[in-house]
Amino acid sequence: MSSPAARMAGARLPGDDPGFESPPPTSQPEMDAAVRRLRDGAQVFARLSVAERIRLCEAMQRGYLRMAGRSVLAGCRAKGIEPGTPAEAEEWATGTWGAVRQLRLVRESLQAIRAEGNTRVGPLARTADGRLSVRVFPGNAIDALLFKNVTVDVRMQAGVTEERLADTRASFYKRPPQDGAVVLVLGAGNIAAIPSMDVITKMFNEGRVCLLKMSPVNAYIGPFIEAAFAEPIRRGFLAVVYGGAEEGGYLTRHAGVDEVHITGSDKTHDAIVWGRQGGPHASVAPGSRPLLDKPITSELGNISPVIIVPGPYTERELQYQGEDAASYIVMNASFFCNAAKMLVLPTGWRGSDTFVQAVKEACRAVPPRRAYYPGAQERWRALTAGRAQVETLGAAVPGTLPWTFVAGLDAEDRSDPLFKVEPFCSLVSEVRVGTADPIEFLNRAVDFVNEGLWGTLSATLVVHPSSMRDPVVGPAVEQAIARLRYGFVSVNGFSGLGFVFAAPPWGAYPGSTLDDIQSGRGFVHNTAMLEGVEKVIMRHPLTAFPKPGYFVTHRTAHKLLPRLVAMEERGSWRQVPGIVFNAMCG
Repeated sequence: MSSPAARMAGARLPGDDPGFESPPPTSQPEMDAAVRRLRDGAQVFARLSVAERIRLCEAMQRGYLRMAGRSVLAGCRAKGIEPGTPAEAEEWATGTWGAVRQLRLVRESLQAIRAEGNTRVGPLARTADGRLSVRVFPGNAIDALLFKNVTVDVRMQAGVTEERLADTRASFYKRPPQDGAVVLVLGAGNIAAIPSMDVITKMFNEGRVCLLKMSPVNAYIGPFIEAAFAEPIRRGFLAVVYGGAEEGGYLTRHAGVDEVHITGSDKTHDAIVWGRQGGPHASVAPGSRPLLDKPITSELGNISPVIIVPGPYTERELQYQGEDAASYIVMNASFFCNAAKMLVLPTGWRGSDTFVQAVKEACRAVPPRRAYYPGAQERWRALTAGRAQVETLGAAVPGTLPWTFVAGLDAEDRSDPLFKVEPFCSLVSEVRVGTADPIEFLNRAVDFVNEGLWGTLSATLVVHPSSMRDPVVGPAVEQAIARLRYGFVSVNGFSGLGFVFAAPPWGAYPGSTLDDIQSGRGFVHNTAMLEGVEKVIMRHPLTAFPKPGYFVTHRTAHKLLPRLVAMEERGSWRQVPGIVFNAMCG
């Protein structure tokens, strides 16, 4: 039986279509011509009416849906995924779902701006320390049904009042600039959704025209983006170019480029901004001036912690949470900026061992995946060399890496490379801190991840519901959430859901500087177009039935995800029965 991707691609095999090949690097004259077209287009785009932007958004979504099946097949081929198997769902989830949903939500925000003068948001609340909190998920009854008891709230920065929230969101549409601007978007190479979703953010939230340079790692996706977004390309609002560091460097310095946005490595960011090479997080000499004199926003990865708060879990609950964590270890061969990379566990609590074994058992059931991202083998060898407590799972064949667990880390040894270097491969570490007392553990765990781990993008807390209801532990958990210096804090679920939900802002915790960039600066997605964001908090049930579609054991995820993507076109109930059926069959 053919896969949904094959059916949507007209049953072609990947090799039959030249669009599955990576285009050659774009020449400098071609890049210059693209910048000239965009500079002309920027002036037009800045003055487009909201109605024209709605029509453009709709054209882009229709185009993306036409390309969905073929782009999924391309991703499967590149990553060694067999179409028609549950693993195919990864490419739907990380390639099409988020972009199609984002375009729907942007369209709805534009319609609200046209009708009411502002974007719509969910209920407002106050946090324990008086901050304003804005609910952005669920956004409708379908969200609430399909993701039962999942909520996402945006915690605003100090000083943001309800009046300021109303005045500042969607600011481009309330105070449009006189002139347009060209932003260079340096696309990420790990998942297909990122370049498109970054472009959508820059175009519709900020009113910029975009020059998208594809990463050499997934340049094969570029032709699909060109076909999907043919309308903004035709009108001079978008151009797609190809190449590596040389082409990227030429464009960042180009006089016709006003701003830069990068999703990728902090080392690439520092090479662009400072022109420096060197080891991880090399320091900047005092008094140095950045080479890049343009605004730059970025999302640069993370050593994502999963913090297990001791509590009265049953074995089944810990097994569920172990499988949950394993699912975002193995997905996309662990080439995720928010893959679980550091298990932070209580010392002396017997549940720690139960949880770790549950994670390992779930990973053991998944054959090692193709290590397609450049440098993965070298990083893996460097980070495992000379360590006594290294366990590998699965029979790795050439071109793959086994699921690898490193134990015995010393939380006090802040020089350990595993605390400083994002592995970006199939390697997970564990560290034990504090005690079995949840209050003491929370204090130690938050201090450790804030001060000892590199990155400020996303963190996950696993907390038992009865702990949340406890009059002492519950407030301590809320205080820990407030103290965590991460842009996205997830409770009991995979933060990647927040990424594909598109309504939540996605980015690093504010406050990083160009000379200590951590996980970056600025937020993307954010379809309510909020300003003054501090962090996003997603809350998920401790266990759920049916199991989430991203679980490694989900048997019908490859049938579920295409229906979910189709539903997002209009947020229609028509697809919901099929979604529920395939969810229940998983």
